[in-house]
Amino acid sequence: MNAMSEIAETGQDGGRIFFSEAGRSLIEEDEIALISVGVDIGSSTSHLLFSSITLERMDTRYIVAAREVLFESEILLTPYAAENTIDAGALGRFIAAQYVASGLTPEKIDTGALILTGTAARRANARAIGELFAGEAGKFVAVSAGDALETLMAAQGSGAAALSMQGPVVNVDIGGGTTKLAVCEDGEVGAVTALDVGARLLAFDSAGRIVRLEPHGARHLADAGIAKGLGEVLSAQERTVLAAGMATRICEALCGQDPMGYLRLAPIVPPDTARLVFSGGVSEYIASPGQLSDDLGPELALAVIEQLRSATIVAARQRIRATVVGASQYTVQVSGATIFLDPGDALPLRNLPVIAPKLSLGDEIDADAVAVEVGIAIERMGLAHGESPCAIAIPWQGSATYDRLAALAKGLVAGLRPLIDTGHPLVVVCDGDIGGLLGMQARSEENVPGPIVSIDGIQLSEFDFVDIGAVIRATGAAPVVVKSLLFPTG
Repeated sequence: MNAMSEIAETGQDGGRIFFSEAGRSLIEEDEIALISVGVDIGSSTSHLLFSSITLERMDTRYIVAAREVLFESEILLTPYAAENTIDAGALGRFIAAQYVASGLTPEKIDTGALILTGTAARRANARAIGELFAGEAGKFVAVSAGDALETLMAAQGSGAAALSMQGPVVNVDIGGGTTKLAVCEDGEVGAVTALDVGARLLAFDSAGRIVRLEPHGARHLADAGIAKGLGEVLSAQERTVLAAGMATRICEALCGQDPMGYLRLAPIVPPDTARLVFSGGVSEYIASPGQLSDDLGPELALAVIEQLRSATIVAARQRIRATVVGASQYTVQVSGATIFLDPGDALPLRNLPVIAPKLSLGDEIDADAVAVEVGIAIERMGLAHGESPCAIAIPWQGSATYDRLAALAKGLVAGLRPLIDTGHPLVVVCDGDIGGLLGMQARSEENVPGPIVSIDGIQLSEFDFVDIGAVIRATGAAPVVVKSLLFPTG
């Protein structure tokens, strides 16, 4: 019996794939069918997507061979019990009803992803929503996405990143509270930004009275010269003027400008030849103009189309559903035996998000450049505030000389200071055979206050999450389960 099948059968920490049927082992099957659910809960809307995912074995890895949408839920306006407090009870009833409508039960779900954005990602709301899925904790990847990560996921989910293989694309994701912009080139998401423009910064009742007004909604009203507030009616003309001002803010951001101070991240400057892809709730009205609604969606869509009429617009593969379709638990890998673990009880670790900095690992490694790229990567994935640990993926190449290892360790620790100085472990995952050496270098030469876990022989990518199990005594290796977020394909 090999180490991987031993772990799969014994169910040691971190080494087991979760299936709905008892007795199934990933290692023993060449083709696996999983039922996955993607749950997207945002400031304005919430929805679920159930999918069937087929995985096929390729050597020691499993790749996604096919995916099929089984059921798309209704789009729910995210319920609120009080100002900025999500009504978890109402949300739970909606989720339960969608499970019934799909013909599935939580017990039949093998894996999933819970994505919280905007207001939903705030600490109190995230805790309440997480309790709805407490019974499924082992199966779910849970992500509280900040502006940068939400923008990144929207660009992947809309298909903009894939479309950029044929030339630069900017994904414009217009939601209820914010608008996210992502420059995509050569299949990858590059610079991203976000601004406080959204269709549900104001909400109206059937008579057109303002019944909900966010602070940035009030600011947009003032900038448009409209002296109205809660309980007052906006005329059709006033709604048009307000939406036009918001559309102008989006156009300014697309040109790298922010004269009114609405940007939430650093400005971007897209290539002049970039095409535009629209996603998010407002994009539904861009694709199919609608009538008056209880927010500014139709008016904002018309204003954006008018102001960007000279741009080349490409249809998104997904619009309001441009989010994850779930998570694929696609591989069980076993690390190399040359790992570094200090202290010895630092494992297991579960659901660590992976950062994949773009490192230049030439003959001479620049520690400062490594630190900069690591900092960019943790900011990009919304981890810069040090609230949770992560695993850093290192695509090693070249010889393992002292100078190269020392520079890499120095740069990694410097870039990860916001995380490790709060007591989180330093977790390094290399594809090359340097795990033990790199870990020893970090412990002996760098001031790392917490645990160090450095393993090798594992390949990871952005949007992966990893479980690292306890070391297998017989081999000195650690079992690793890699879970990858999946995005729509069309």
